[in-house]
Amino acid sequence: MTETANSLDFATVARTLGTHARAMGLQTPSFRSPPRVAGAERTVQRNRSGWTTVSVRLEGRPLGAVVADMVEGVIVANRLDGAGATRARTALWESLSTSPGTIAHAA
Repeated sequence: MTETANSLDFATVARTLGTHARAMGLQTPSFRSPPRVAGAERTVQRNRSGWTTVSVRLEGRPLGAVVADMVEGVIVANRLDGAGATRARTALWESLSTSPGTIAHAA
């Protein structure tokens, strides 16, 4: 059975991604749940000052899917593509599997 996401997991992943994104020189988006758009699983909003909010639906979703949306949110917030996106994505996933107290089984 697949573990479903909960708010504690969401907060833990958000903290870990934020720490590692900053260490990589990336902007750390704000994370929130749920998205304001009905039916959306993930939305990304930018405000005028350039800050980004990634909203992810938790309810009834597998933890791995929620974590994947959060990692991709960091990629989108930083407008990464190609090899840069691949490097960042890999590093962020690795940070989740090696940081104490994070969800190593999320994938």
